[in-house]
Amino acid sequence: MPHNSSPLSVTLPKDINASIAVFLVALPLCLGIALASNAPLFSGLISGIVGGIVVGILSGSHKSVSGPAAGLTAIVAAQIASLGNFEAFLAAVVIAGVIQVLMGAFRLGFIAAFFPSSVIKGLLAAIGLILILKQIPHVFGHDSDAEGEMSFDQPDKENTFSELLATMSDILPGAALIGLASIALLLAWDKVKVLKKLPVPSALVVVVLGVVINMLLRKMGHAWEVKASHLVQVPVAQDLKGFFGFLQFPGIEHFSNPIVFKAAVTVALVATLETLLNLEAVDKIDPDQRQSPPNRELFAQGVGNIAAGMIGGLPMTSVIVRSSVNINSGGRTKLSAILHGFLLVICVVTVPHWLNEIPLSALAAILIVTGFKLASPKLFKQMRAEGRQQFLPFVITILSIVFTDLLTGVLVGLGVSILFILHSNLRRPLRRVMEKHAAGDVLRIELANQVSFLNRAALERTLHSVPRGGRVLIDARNTDYIDPDIRDVIADFRDTTSKAHGVEVGFVGLKEHNISEDQIQFVDFTSREVQSGLTPQAVLDVLRAGNQRFLAGQRIQRDFGRQVSATATGQFPMAAVLGCIDSRAPAEVVFDLGLGDIFSARVAGNIATTELLGSIEYACAVVGAKLVVVLGHTSCGAVNAAVDLLAAAKKASEATPCGNLDGLVTEIQQAINPATLKKPDAWAPGEKAAYSNEISRLNVLQTIRNIRQRSATLDKLVREDKIAIVGALYDVNTGEVSFFQTADSSISPLSATMVAVS
Repeated sequence: MPHNSSPLSVTLPKDINASIAVFLVALPLCLGIALASNAPLFSGLISGIVGGIVVGILSGSHKSVSGPAAGLTAIVAAQIASLGNFEAFLAAVVIAGVIQVLMGAFRLGFIAAFFPSSVIKGLLAAIGLILILKQIPHVFGHDSDAEGEMSFDQPDKENTFSELLATMSDILPGAALIGLASIALLLAWDKVKVLKKLPVPSALVVVVLGVVINMLLRKMGHAWEVKASHLVQVPVAQDLKGFFGFLQFPGIEHFSNPIVFKAAVTVALVATLETLLNLEAVDKIDPDQRQSPPNRELFAQGVGNIAAGMIGGLPMTSVIVRSSVNINSGGRTKLSAILHGFLLVICVVTVPHWLNEIPLSALAAILIVTGFKLASPKLFKQMRAEGRQQFLPFVITILSIVFTDLLTGVLVGLGVSILFILHSNLRRPLRRVMEKHAAGDVLRIELANQVSFLNRAALERTLHSVPRGGRVLIDARNTDYIDPDIRDVIADFRDTTSKAHGVEVGFVGLKEHNISEDQIQFVDFTSREVQSGLTPQAVLDVLRAGNQRFLAGQRIQRDFGRQVSATATGQFPMAAVLGCIDSRAPAEVVFDLGLGDIFSARVAGNIATTELLGSIEYACAVVGAKLVVVLGHTSCGAVNAAVDLLAAAKKASEATPCGNLDGLVTEIQQAINPATLKKPDAWAPGEKAAYSNEISRLNVLQTIRNIRQRSATLDKLVREDKIAIVGALYDVNTGEVSFFQTADSSISPLSATMVAVS
């Protein structure tokens, strides 16, 4: 059963465990980001609470967790300094939220689909490396840089690497003991089955262990005791009134200040970019491969920023660190994000003293292990195998983020990716065709001759539109070049998404592009199983859809070589078509059918002779065809001859050199009312052709009646609802087939919906 369809009894315990882990990580990050932003500490907590509860409820993402973002610290600090006071900045946060709501309403989230996967994966790896590099000092008790600060150049005038060097001469033994023990426990937790099965989150055990160790050191009066400056430092209110005193509100006068609006636009644009990037990244590492709606996320973030700004909170985004912890801790739905918000507010209000007993080194250990999972060697190896056009943007994105900050690094990575895209050749839109096979619907995605990253959004949208349990065929037979990013999308869908969604995937023409061996996993011909599951109406729907494809010039691209092999040992056609011998009306072509799909019997005038009746009886009673179609056509030479000969009172053998046509012509003439005939020179222009076409239709109906009257076998099958007999007229001028029935036909009215082709 897919994760997102699991019952609440299954998901709730996992979501609770994940929420605890996220809460423990979010707590110091909220405080640290506020500190790094030169903002009140409590503003970070407000942002974490609102991000968890408000955004969590409104968001459409199952795994994303929102809160104050490390990528915004430099911008927030600069804007607070520029505006002169925090109340003015809060007004900018509120306005930024309104801008994001409008962006969501105008559906601007579509830009998320245009982030190259190399940049997204580079973002994930870079965040992982930064977590490792930035948290190593905290593990050893060197806490001069605030938790959650992730820029290369730090507010304390150090940088990421100089901070590591400084740590070597500033190790606190007690913090190091707790931090290293926590890392060891977390690594063992993932490998020891007994630990993995425990109903408590590993992060909670690590935190409790850290608190217990430090309390024992304190009780013993040991010099290794971790002091308050190396513990979590939540602002403590003496009572409820004191707690509400931490809240701050934007000044009304600031909402009319143009400088505030400028700051709001800056915050809104950066927060939106970071949110959309993180949302794409979270979806990449989501084991359920669910797609988060970006426009809904923008709306949720906007509402969250409005709420946070109104009560003194920092601007927020979707945060990859918290989201990664959520996923690694087994979170299954967005309930984990919501619960983590409630845990923040409950614990900050009720037990801040206990929160302030948590060693930062224990929390740093959790983040380091998360970093190892994000920046795994497997990811680097995978990207290297993707080739230079994927690997270089990936590496450049990582280096840019590590040595600058998240926003600058991502922009550099995007720039490099665009250069590779421009180096690609021509591109044009993809073509999608919904094909109605006898075995069910198949979405065929026909790739263009040149497929670049610019086609990625359309390809992803099309692939993710395939319903669960559906079938899709990716057709690259006419494709000369496929961009590496498109290859990554196809491979990711083949290896992960399709399996999670139960989608059957077929490939044609992809072998030469080193993506996949050509194969069609689903049945694309009428097998015994397919035939037995069909009804007469379903067969009729297949024929109608096939004629629509024929008319639209979008015929199914069949692998006839495969069908030859598949049908060599037996045949199980779904229908028998009694058509005219006319060369312009081949049934397999006008109904867009493959090998083994129908019996095709053809005779001039599509009449039911004894021999043909025997063939149709065999098709239905022995082999199992479910539908008999009598197919006439316009401008029929046999019908025209029958009309002319009856008007002239002549036999075919008298008017032509053909000695065996008399019986055939006489059969057709049963459909003609002699009283309606005119002399050859009495027809108005076009009247004779219209009359003959109507006789063709009446001849089809006459043939259906003859079949029922002359074949007790077929009549019995119709009365038992095992088969149906319908008539059809093919227009040689347009290619369209019109179906009709006699009053005593057993099939339901011909109202099947045509297959839409786009």
